[in-house]
Amino acid sequence: MTTLLGCIADDFTGATDLAGLLARSGVRVSLRIGVPTEPPEETSPFEVIALKSRTAPVTEAVAETQKALEWLQASGAKRFFWKYCSTFDSTAEGNIGPVAEALMKTLGTGQTIYCPAFPENGRAIFMGYLFVGQQPLAESPMKDHPLTPMRDSNLMRLLEPQVTRPVGLADRLTVARGVEALRARLSDLQAGGYAHVVVDAVADDDLHIIAEACQDMPLMTGGSAVAMPLPHLYKAQGLLPEDAPSTPKPDIPKQTIILSGSCSAMTNAQVARYVDTGAPTFRLDPLEVAKTGAQPALDWLAGQNLTQAPLIYATADPASVKAAQEALGTAKAGVLIEDTLAACAVAARDMGARRVIVAGGETSGAVTKALGVTQLDIGAEIAPGVPWTFCTSDGHTLALTLKSGNFGAETFFTDAQDRLDAA
Repeated sequence: MTTLLGCIADDFTGATDLAGLLARSGVRVSLRIGVPTEPPEETSPFEVIALKSRTAPVTEAVAETQKALEWLQASGAKRFFWKYCSTFDSTAEGNIGPVAEALMKTLGTGQTIYCPAFPENGRAIFMGYLFVGQQPLAESPMKDHPLTPMRDSNLMRLLEPQVTRPVGLADRLTVARGVEALRARLSDLQAGGYAHVVVDAVADDDLHIIAEACQDMPLMTGGSAVAMPLPHLYKAQGLLPEDAPSTPKPDIPKQTIILSGSCSAMTNAQVARYVDTGAPTFRLDPLEVAKTGAQPALDWLAGQNLTQAPLIYATADPASVKAAQEALGTAKAGVLIEDTLAACAVAARDMGARRVIVAGGETSGAVTKALGVTQLDIGAEIAPGVPWTFCTSDGHTLALTLKSGNFGAETFFTDAQDRLDAA
């Protein structure tokens, strides 16, 4: 089937987040890890390409995104979605704005929107300010993110240094007046030269209004939630048949490995809860890994019963993360952990693990690369924005979930196992 919507995400967990919400429609969604090296052949109505570009140099991020766009265009897509985190995190120079401008130029469009709101997960935008729960972004745990600390809550101020054309706002009062009012506001802003428009959203109803008003734009950008209504809107337009293909669920054995590299506040709570269950766990200390490498973790893993779903984690509080970064350097500390968890993923697969649960965007990228995963079909949702996916690794069918650090309930690691059995 010709691709209807082509999506590009700046990290792997963000890609599965978006794919999972699109898959709520029941329509098949395909997720590609990196830009495919072969021309499109069999494609899904919704194609998502996952990049690892959030903290990459701007020129590299733009180049990779342009390659992804070309592949999606070749698959037949005419509408596109640029997905970044619902906490709008990137480096000071980008990459949200520069990538959006490059996509706009290629697509020949003069305006796009920015809406990272995800009310179901506590992300709301009001008067251009992003809130995480009841906290402004800059007062939330994101202020201490080890790679992209967010010290401003105003999306327009964050975006303006990243782009070359003016940034405007369509506020909640406009959105609340409905689709036509929002369209009129966007038209007025475009006439005034505003190419980049932050759009407020505090509830799911707002997202439906925004999606309907913007569904015909060549390019939309945002968090995953604003894309969620698009499949139903496309069906209403007759662009997507009611009997569009869905994803079959394979039978997956119970052997499981859980790998956590995220140091977000929620993942800390999830790890602590899982440790309390009495399940087998192994903690990675970056300072120790720098001395010993991955072997102690691999030796421990070799002695585990995978039906007990062992957890290997580097999750730690901000003070411990900072200490490791100061001793090793931020990049080296991260790479050591990613490489170790990736090695553990391969070892677990070779031991018979067929269910792989991963927490953290950078960790997810390292694990999927190590497993040689290039395409995933999207399955049942575990938590908002976190689905199970199905893929092939070294000839084995795996169930794989890639969780963004702050997503999921405290019981996520057990929820994931229960959800796959119930699906």
